[in-house]
Amino acid sequence: MAASGSGGSRADNGYGSQQPRRRKGPGALATAYLVIYNVVMTAGWLVIAVGLVRAYLAKGSYHSLYYSIEKPLKFFQTGALLEILHCAFGIVPSSVVLTAFQVMSRVFLTWAVTHSVKEVQTEDSVLLFVVAWTITEIIRYSFYTFSLLNHLPYLIKWARYTLFIVLYPMGVSGELLTIYAALPFVRQSGLYSISLPNKYNFSFDYYTFLILIMISYIPIFPQLYFHMLHQRRKVLSHTEEHKKSE
Repeated sequence: MAASGSGGSRADNGYGSQQPRRRKGPGALATAYLVIYNVVMTAGWLVIAVGLVRAYLAKGSYHSLYYSIEKPLKFFQTGALLEILHCAFGIVPSSVVLTAFQVMSRVFLTWAVTHSVKEVQTEDSVLLFVVAWTITEIIRYSFYTFSLLNHLPYLIKWARYTLFIVLYPMGVSGELLTIYAALPFVRQSGLYSISLPNKYNFSFDYYTFLILIMISYIPIFPQLYFHMLHQRRKVLSHTEEHKKSE
């Protein structure tokens, strides 16, 4: 559950992109549904972006902006769970396991860390990953919408395959710092931990679990980041070649 990502057809860990394997496209009904879904999700993340800007202008400070967008953030990030069903039912040609992993990573951070540990909600690190997620998702869902309509502007394609260079490290940094900030409060409160003895003879230490999640970012982040850089060179160079041949 590391290096969380987000996704319509999500094979990019949220911040970059990976070409889905070639397959027959969805039918007319499925395409119409996916267009509506991606338009709604684009609009939702735009609402979050506007909420952040309005709150900043009203307060004159970027501190504690999380409270101004808490409800729509939870709603639309949780709404990404539908993307797992999209893969499971075959209307999107992406791996169910990979998509579930990436979606659940963000849902976990949204609910099991930021929502559950109230003390971290004022941390600047929360704003760091929220801003990264917001820009990423506006671009990503716009990309899927226009792709489904077979009318993809080059600017959106370029943004999707370029801005992750900054947004991915920014998001991952915010996620790690937020989990780190939650650790002392989790340890003190025993949040979600199960201690022995109990009738199930089972114990679970949520504090240790969070540390393991942080450690798991170490091998995963570089692999995904360099993979996305490779995909960027591949896709954008192909686009440039196509333009020259026209």
